[in-house]
Amino acid sequence: MSSIRTLAIIKPDSVRSKNAGKILSMIEESGLKVEAMRMFCLTRELAGEFYAVHREKPFYEELLDFMTSGPCIALTLAGENAITRWRELMGATNPEAAAPGTIRKLYGTSVQFNACHGSDAPETAREEVAFFFSGAELPKS
Repeated sequence: MSSIRTLAIIKPDSVRSKNAGKILSMIEESGLKVEAMRMFCLTRELAGEFYAVHREKPFYEELLDFMTSGPCIALTLAGENAITRWRELMGATNPEAAAPGTIRKLYGTSVQFNACHGSDAPETAREEVAFFFSGAELPKS
């Protein structure tokens, strides 16, 4: 799985705490390429659609509340092994368990408020990128 796109979301907690620029710098310094970026506020309907996989989980409503609490920044990242590299840069979902120097260790405050999102596999990356970006917004592969 060489060069593939992945989705990254800088979540409302990071935007609110003014850490979005720091996260963008970490992405660029890691060698991943930002192909597209947009800032927006998710509606509850869109958040529900995006996180439908979690609909039956006990944290679902809190997740929707959080993701609609303020602006997010969605990005498509590209590069060799982009999915794996972005997930390593993010760190573990729980900031307490994340490796030193990772985004979640530096800027996450809990499992729920964990600073960022990243696709976990090529299939989900394709679906998630398409959810937030039209083909016209992305460079030709």
